Amino acid sequence: MIVWINGAFSAGKTSAARELVDLIPNSTFYDPELIGAGLRYLLPQKRLAEVTDFQDLPIWRRLVVDTAAALLAEVSGVLVVPMTLLRQEYRDEIFGGLASRRIPVRHVLLSPEETILRKRIADRVEFADDPEHSERIRQWAYEHIEPYRAALGWLNRDAHTIDTSALTPYETAERIAEAVRTGAATACEIVQTPEPTAETVAAGVLLFDEYDRVLLVDPTYKPGWEFPGGVVETGEAPAQAGIREVAEEIGIDLERVPKLLVIDWEAPEPPGYGGLRMLFDGGLLPGADADRLLLPGSELRGWRFVTEEEAATMLPPTRYERLRWALRARERSTVLNLEAGVPVG
Repeated sequence: MIVWINGAFSAGKTSAARELVDLIPNSTFYDPELIGAGLRYLLPQKRLAEVTDFQDLPIWRRLVVDTAAALLAEVSGVLVVPMTLLRQEYRDEIFGGLASRRIPVRHVLLSPEETILRKRIADRVEFADDPEHSERIRQWAYEHIEPYRAALGWLNRDAHTIDTSALTPYETAERIAEAVRTGAATACEIVQTPEPTAETVAAGVLLFDEYDRVLLVDPTYKPGWEFPGGVVETGEAPAQAGIREVAEEIGIDLERVPKLLVIDWEAPEPPGYGGLRMLFDGGLLPGADADRLLLPGSELRGWRFVTEEEAATMLPPTRYERLRWALRARERSTVLNLEAGVPVG
């Protein structure tokens, strides 16, 4: 299990985490900040210059998960992780990666009043012999107060929140330990997707509204928007897998077998195994049916009908290219059907 202590910079996460390992039996302190520090020596300076925060490096997010799994394989028990996560898509990627390894996460948010937070930042001295470096760190913390405020909506929904305005680090640790012991800090609801062991076959289904916009869904367990669909099970026809996944994910029962639009090969890219990716045309989803859309809270956070241009800003590049190919194939099929006098729809 992981107890992930989140909060603004200077909220007291690390101090509380160090106290917490003495209160939770068989627990180990794990600071992902060390991975960021290590990457400064591992990555070329040109790559490091492309980001201002090591959290924006995909390798950091991947190593946070892999290191946590390796640590738990070595020491077992509980990992106590003090780390600010303000971008929800990074939370999804990291917690989803942990979930795929069957590692539950108790997410705790330390939330002092802003006046207290600002005072803690002002009093923070990281490097007594280097005042300029300490001041840069203070400025970094001040600059991230606004992003922290902007993230509070999803943070408060996702995490067990503790007001630490009047608490010492030890008292904060006591509150966290009690929340974990009683279950007040519950395990995060996130889909437990098994980590693949070989190439997979996946079927996605494109559904359209009356304006020819395509339906995208927002999964909690990986970054980026996606099409309804999922991995084809052993012995299952891909089109039937698409029908099953649409019913499971959004509560819509397709009345006819969707037509295949695209078959694509996704090359293996560790830790992913790649495999065949298929997109099917699920046809029109009338407004009345869209109103019946149901989302399982642990797997999907939202859905939207979007234009092709909007999809370009929401989908990861490989998924967007797949969508473009599928839309072109759908257009050609429509034209051929019209020329042949076949009813469309």
